[in-house]
Amino acid sequence: MAKIAVIIDDMFEDSEYSEPVSAYQKAGHEIIHLGLERGKKVKGKKSGTTVVIDQKIGDVSEGEFDALLIPGGYSPDKLRAYEEPVEFVKNFVNSGKPLFMICHGPQLLITAEVLKGRKITGWKSIRQDIINAGAEYLDEEVVVDGNFVSSRSPADLPAFIRESLSSLKK
Repeated sequence: MAKIAVIIDDMFEDSEYSEPVSAYQKAGHEIIHLGLERGKKVKGKKSGTTVVIDQKIGDVSEGEFDALLIPGGYSPDKLRAYEEPVEFVKNFVNSGKPLFMICHGPQLLITAEVLKGRKITGWKSIRQDIINAGAEYLDEEVVVDGNFVSSRSPADLPAFIRESLSSLKK
């Protein structure tokens, strides 16, 4: 089974974290939470879901994981202000391993400058940012482009989970 990194900070979108993680764990995959500080408790923005950071991003490498999940909310915007998360995401994209992002998740990839020539979706307010980063924005419930699986919002979670689980089987 896959070892899935979840890169996360305060104010993440609760359902965009909890529903995929629950589905991944139910399928037998291992979840490791990465953040700015090991042991820190981060909270979701709506339901107050609490997540404890297992590893500091700067203490791990992309080679330790089989896939990466970036939940939306304000978490990706907070994380992209720091070099370590941006560098981790850049290296992960370059590894070619499955990368799952939803809603505002692509903000980390925009800052990492790894979207040029890719097809992707995300929350409508970052549509122009995605286009400016060189990607083709598709307004669809789920977009699969190579190792990328992206969705727009919590309403798209069933398709997002289905496609991300499918990509873990490849």
